[in-house]
Amino acid sequence: MATAWHSSLTRPPPDSGNLLLASLPATDYERIVAPLEVVSLPLKQILHRPGQPARNMYFPASGFCSELMGLRDGRMVEIATIGREGLVGLFAAPANGAVASTSMVQATVDRCVKMPAATFWNELEQRGPFFDLVSRYQFALTRFVMQSTACNAVHKIEERLARWLLTARDHLGASEFPLTQEFAAMMLGAPRSTVSEVAATLQRAGLISYRRGRVTIADDERLEAAACECYGITAVVLDSLTPKMSRRQRVDRAG
Repeated sequence: MATAWHSSLTRPPPDSGNLLLASLPATDYERIVAPLEVVSLPLKQILHRPGQPARNMYFPASGFCSELMGLRDGRMVEIATIGREGLVGLFAAPANGAVASTSMVQATVDRCVKMPAATFWNELEQRGPFFDLVSRYQFALTRFVMQSTACNAVHKIEERLARWLLTARDHLGASEFPLTQEFAAMMLGAPRSTVSEVAATLQRAGLISYRRGRVTIADDERLEAAACECYGITAVVLDSLTPKMSRRQRVDRAG
């Protein structure tokens, strides 16, 4: 059940909440806190569907979500991942709120701030600190999508899987997390059999271990070496939005 935040709270805890909201000045946060709710989002929950209005924006405080583009044959390809550094809903049109992509929970979000879309757009119109923070994140997200587009077009599946695993590690702050081959195939836009072969290769090389739907990164440095250049580029983008803690520190603290 969703739990409402009351106006007596000035801001979410900066060390455990969403980093965008935690960066707001207290006076700005107090102005928007009343309609906010804290909710949990289960694995694979769909938050937004293409062509439908986004009635709420989501600010994850844990886990992460994926933005997916669907094809006519039913396949989906991931174009971006969103964790506690950002928000889900920026692909909605300001005019009618219709979204262009599917937003799905990729890793269970135990704590997420849900904001009514009307509150979001009204606050942006104030052109204050909230607008500045969202604009900065939107620029970073655009860079992420552009890099993902280039990555999906030219890099090998082995490199892309390594990149995806490292990105998931960075978002979760953990080297072990649930992952099915079916889900990985959907994220990478590749046949499940291909993903299975690639995962087995990485496991034989000692880079990861995989068992019963859970993957563990066994050798961070070698997996980073196996990933394409896009991982390093997008990791810098993520780190720029979470300056208080580097991606390596996030993993070490969680472990």
